[in-house]
Amino acid sequence: MACSCSAPEPKSPAPGFRKALWIALWVNLAMFVVEGVASLSSGSVSLMADAIDFFGDSANYILSLTVLSMGMLWRGRAAMVKGITMTAFGLVVWARAVWVVQAGITPEPLTMGAVGLLALSANVSVAAMLFKFREGDSDMRSVWLCSRNDAISNIAVMVAALGVFGTGTAWPDLIVAAIMGTLAITAGISVMRHARSDIAQARASEAQPAATASSSR
Repeated sequence: MACSCSAPEPKSPAPGFRKALWIALWVNLAMFVVEGVASLSSGSVSLMADAIDFFGDSANYILSLTVLSMGMLWRGRAAMVKGITMTAFGLVVWARAVWVVQAGITPEPLTMGAVGLLALSANVSVAAMLFKFREGDSDMRSVWLCSRNDAISNIAVMVAALGVFGTGTAWPDLIVAAIMGTLAITAGISVMRHARSDIAQARASEAQPAATASSSR
């Protein structure tokens, strides 16, 4: 499930929060590689969509750890890049799904289920680690909610694996992938709109002091 949460912006992070973000970052990057390889070897489009979701979360954590010390303009630009990437990846999932339909490929359900279970374990572990920060500010809470929601997408992949195993067709996998791809596209568009608003606001804030100084001369 694509996460549309913005990068968390804690003004004074709770003790251990930054370390937790670093651990979450490496877990998500590792699972992006594992699921990406598994999606290609098994022919599963839903695994590819979930791998992309892990990558999106990794980007979110990187933004959390690096861009927060910068001004709103740079945070807006970083969010714009993230939104464009999320939308592009959603389109890639849809393109892959269309290609699979035309090629008549049926994914391998055992690989889907096993990797989906591994991904679920990873997300549950991250969510449990971030659980104590859920009552912090809204941005800290958003990080935990993203991990919790990602666990739901892992369950969806496992359900798709059962559907493929039971029906012997790719349609359960394609349906789940289509939903996840659509969520990535809509979330990406939402992030880009928000980023555009933040960039415009930051530029307006920068221009106002300059205009005031010019008029006072």
